[in-house]
Amino acid sequence: MNQPIALITGGNRGIGLAIAEELKASGFQVIVTYRSGNPPEGFAGVIMDVTSSESVDAAFAEIESDYGVPEIIVANAGITRDTLVMRMSDEDFIDVINANLTGAFRVARRATRGLLKLKRGRLIFVGSVVGSVGSAGQVNYSASKSGLVGMARSFARELGSRGITANVVAPGFVETDMTAELDEKRRAEIAASVPLGRFCSAQEIASVVGFIASERASYITGALIPVDGGLGMGH
Repeated sequence: MNQPIALITGGNRGIGLAIAEELKASGFQVIVTYRSGNPPEGFAGVIMDVTSSESVDAAFAEIESDYGVPEIIVANAGITRDTLVMRMSDEDFIDVINANLTGAFRVARRATRGLLKLKRGRLIFVGSVVGSVGSAGQVNYSASKSGLVGMARSFARELGSRGITANVVAPGFVETDMTAELDEKRRAEIAASVPLGRFCSAQEIASVVGFIASERASYITGALIPVDGGLGMGH
């Protein structure tokens, strides 16, 4: 039997790369997408710009031609444009929604074509705790991540009868290159706000994605799965 194929958007660094490594270790043939540069060592890579339907279509056509139909889709690609709302331009808002929410829609919509033929599959959207609890300076980002929940649940209802699940994994504060640049005082403040008292590792996010991608999670759909150390509990 051929290896099942997993596709991770924005899989060349950070959380996306950790997910790629987790799924590869779980036996999937992993393909990562990226906008520029080179794919990470040991992975097949395809150029994809999630803000362009043409780019998404072309990437899927290349993947389907060269490898086959991906049955695990991890919509991870995203951007931030943090600033206080009074300074947030239309472009700051629209660009983040376009990449994080509409981009995930473009990928999932195109992926669905193949999943319906397979009569199985997983749509896994990487959200954020701020999609539930909000965050000052992140009106655009919070809105984009909140939107993923309604979108995933609609996919879940629309595609469930075909054996396709749709879920959102919502990280809290994660140890990444971005958070590593915060000063120690701010890092300590953030950690103190988390019931578990620390940041999350990218691997901890990847492990949950790996579970959702597995047969063990075959009856989970339409779920918002927090991996946030308790930061968003009750939301």
